Amino acid sequence: MNHNFRPAHLAVALFVLVALAPVPAPAQQRRYTPADVEFMQGMIGHHAQAIAMAALVSGRTTNQSIQTLAQRIDISQKDEIRLMQNWLEDRGQTAPDPSMHMGHDSTGHERLMPGMLTPDQMAQLAAAKDTAFDRLFLQFMIQHHQGALTMVKTLFASPGAAQATDTFRYASGVDTDQRFEIERMQKMLDAMPGSHQS
Repeated sequence: MNHNFRPAHLAVALFVLVALAPVPAPAQQRRYTPADVEFMQGMIGHHAQAIAMAALVSGRTTNQSIQTLAQRIDISQKDEIRLMQNWLEDRGQTAPDPSMHMGHDSTGHERLMPGMLTPDQMAQLAAAKDTAFDRLFLQFMIQHHQGALTMVKTLFASPGAAQATDTFRYASGVDTDQRFEIERMQKMLDAMPGSHQS
């Protein structure tokens, strides 16, 4: 089965990128809440870990579908990180270093964002090869994407958050994008030898 991520998925990715593109409506577009800032800061670390996971693909699998997925994640999420950093910097907020792979709670302590892999899980993924790697990569990336959906849900549930057009469009785009990829990855996982289909 050929799992091609190009046509529809590129359209979703473009939607997400356009959502954060500069728009000439300063008064409305710059309205934001602490929850908006926390979401953008947390999503930078979240995206950074997905990029780190994608980087593990090289040399661990020959599965073309996995390689294509990893490449798409690497490109799209690096672009989105830069756009989120710009969003934060334009509002005088701290743009986290993506290499930290972490977020912070209200007391300043580091914590993993929802769905992010623990150090043990990252080590487990790094140690896997071939079909075992493919299966683990898909399972962990689905977990990771589901965490992003939780972050969007938390944002939308926060009073006054995601009211500015750019923030709302970006969060909505993340939700659409992650759901699309989860569905594709689950199909890939189900099609693997030895998978139990429900």
